[in-house]
Amino acid sequence: MLDIKYIREHASEVAENAKNKGYTIDVEHILELDSQRRDLVGKAEGIRAKRNNLSKGGAPSQEDIVVGKVLREELTVVDEKLTRVDSELAELLRSVPNMALGNVPVGTSEDDNQVVKTVGSKSTFAFTPKSDAELGVERNFIDKDRAAKVTGARFAYLTGNIVKLQFAIIQMTLDILADEAVIARLIQENNLSLKSTPFTPVLPPALVRTEPYRASGRLDADEVTYKLADDDLWLNASAEHSLCTMYMNEMLAEEQLPVRMIGYSTSFRREAGSYGKDTEGIFRMHQFDKLEMEVFSTGETGLEEHKLLVALQEYLVSQLELPYQLLQKCTADIGKPNAQGMDINTWMPAQGEYRETHTADYMTDYQARSLATKVKRADGQTEFVHTNDATAFALGRIMKAILENHQQADGGVRVPEALQKYYGGEIL
Repeated sequence: MLDIKYIREHASEVAENAKNKGYTIDVEHILELDSQRRDLVGKAEGIRAKRNNLSKGGAPSQEDIVVGKVLREELTVVDEKLTRVDSELAELLRSVPNMALGNVPVGTSEDDNQVVKTVGSKSTFAFTPKSDAELGVERNFIDKDRAAKVTGARFAYLTGNIVKLQFAIIQMTLDILADEAVIARLIQENNLSLKSTPFTPVLPPALVRTEPYRASGRLDADEVTYKLADDDLWLNASAEHSLCTMYMNEMLAEEQLPVRMIGYSTSFRREAGSYGKDTEGIFRMHQFDKLEMEVFSTGETGLEEHKLLVALQEYLVSQLELPYQLLQKCTADIGKPNAQGMDINTWMPAQGEYRETHTADYMTDYQARSLATKVKRADGQTEFVHTNDATAFALGRIMKAILENHQQADGGVRVPEALQKYYGGEIL
């Protein structure tokens, strides 16, 4: 969440930013509650000071006892009001979106996202390219009909060589993100002043309690997230949701930073409103596997860590020999917790368009403030860390891109060279 002091000092900018992001907030009411809260805190402290003075005089007189009882009753009333105001204010503060960075374009939908660059040429074929759904059925890679019997629509059994392909992608990604030489080279190429700290592999929990999930700013119960009926637990909608919460209520030492993690998790999403070709293959499923990068850093390096993550995403996609576009997301598309967001849209021949396969989100200290994740600086000062997350690979989406871009006339699929040693062959 935003610092209430920042909202006091920049009320009009906060309101305009919320509008640009598509959120309706009542800044005046928030400031009114903040004023009430500060007034009540002052009253409570004053009453406690009077009670403390009464107790300093040794054995209390009858008059002291009467005054003490009145003060206790007054304090109870004030504390009850303060609890109510605190609760309402906290709820409203959670509704205030993070401030977008100055370079984020103002827009009303993803149609206003801006293409930064296009890399690679669109795949061309001497035949009509097939979709991942068609290739999956022909090669016995994807079985959604049998999954529908067991689980329902938009689930699938993945079988045979596509499973080998998924694990090849996972191992390649883990090797790249553990390679300090690759990270150092990307840091240098992008003129960044960062450490070449490798990414630690993490298998995070697939379930998150309501309190940390809400604090992360990622709980979207209506559109996205599945909840267990009998427990205070939600199914992870993406690996970063249980990675960003990992250091909740903790203090990290400055020398520990940056903390860079690569998490792998099966994820679950309702994907409300999805229809058409997105639901035919494995592009948009209720259950999917994902590799996600998460970084905790100081405020000075937060934006540079974001740039490094985007550079790593581009490097990973290039290893799979896929044409793509890098996009700067507009205010309406970056999301509530994000100060800036970048997408990679990869070319999908069967659909004849670029589709989102990667996103990179920079949250500044907005997420960490709610999670109470801090860093103790070398000089002893404490502050909230800055957080970043970014897709390494959403496995279903990127395998769709591989199937469609590298398909052959005979129905085979060429395995990208960087994957061949992990897959154990050249043709899928």
